[in-house]
Amino acid sequence: MSKFKFELNKAGVRELLKSGEMQSILTNHATNIKNRAGDGYEQDIYVGRTRANAMVSAETFKAKKDNLDNNTLLKAVR
Repeated sequence: MSKFKFELNKAGVRELLKSGEMQSILTNHATNIKNRAGDGYEQDIYVGRTRANAMVSAETFKAKKDNLDNNTLLKAVR
């Protein structure tokens, strides 16, 4: 048996999760989801306390109704 011990560098992981590269990856994913969802959906990205976050939301009444009736955003994530 090996006595290998792995210790995660928490500050390094936090820095990675907030990095510009991670923000770029999240922006690409959010753009793809927004494009699959259709018109009336908007995307946003922000850096929180522990990591970068991206979100896609319905902005117009038509998009909100479409998402409510058809779960458009959930289906666009797949």
